[in-house]
Amino acid sequence: MSEPAARPKALTIGLHPRAMDYSRTPDLDEAQLTARIDAANDALRNSEFDVTPLLVDASPDDAESDLRTLFANHRFDVVMIGGAIRALPDQTLLFERIINVLTEAAPGIRFCFNTSPETTLDALRRARVPI
Repeated sequence: MSEPAARPKALTIGLHPRAMDYSRTPDLDEAQLTARIDAANDALRNSEFDVTPLLVDASPDDAESDLRTLFANHRFDVVMIGGAIRALPDQTLLFERIINVLTEAAPGIRFCFNTSPETTLDALRRARVPI
């Protein structure tokens, strides 16, 4: 009997719901966003990927430290960076630092991007990670 195929290792990085400025999104609050992220993570657990979720605060220094610690002991095939980090102008420095740490810690890692927690699995699938 052969061993099951290894699942691609994926890292998802999102802005922690407590770090969001909800004044820009009057139809969304922290509890709603947390529930959406939790539901997306549940779907990821049952997918073809071995997923490690990481929620970061808005501090670039803290996010860099968290990533360096994670990459000291883990390797990933693909990383998905969430829209709250990429698309909000006040998170530009955070996004830059994350990209720079990732390209240093994991040369050749594949990137993908979601548009919401619900599109994370589709984003990972688009990356077409060879294992």
